Amino acid sequence: MRVMKFISVAVVLVVISAVAVAQDAAPSVKHVPITNTPSNSGAEMFKSYCAVCHGVSGKGDGPAAPAMKAPPTDLTTLAQKSGGKYPAAHVASVIRGQATLPAHGSEDMPVWGRLFSSISQGHEAQVQQRVANLVEYIGTLQAK
Repeated sequence: MRVMKFISVAVVLVVISAVAVAQDAAPSVKHVPITNTPSNSGAEMFKSYCAVCHGVSGKGDGPAAPAMKAPPTDLTTLAQKSGGKYPAAHVASVIRGQATLPAHGSEDMPVWGRLFSSISQGHEAQVQQRVANLVEYIGTLQAK
């Protein structure tokens, strides 16, 4: 009887320990300062700013995706979801923080327009160039 109690207690302790370790291992998003990636390359900006969540291919499978509260959007299907036409103006407004999306602008997804303004020292033309080049690059990721 004592052996059964000992085994039961040991099993309960192992289960509790396993749950505690699993909770500690839960993925989290590490916030880091924005770097000044060249504004003339949409591909480089995407790789620096977007790929960590959306993945290099834009499918929403970046290394930080598992830690997100809401899964990152599959950017390759934007045209498909918009009747076959890439919604460039909408994408630009999302990047600038002018369109409301559940994850965009939250702790998980920054509003890039404000961040682009900060690294461009407020030069609006450079912010516009960043947004335009990023929007153009995301357009090249659309599923055929």
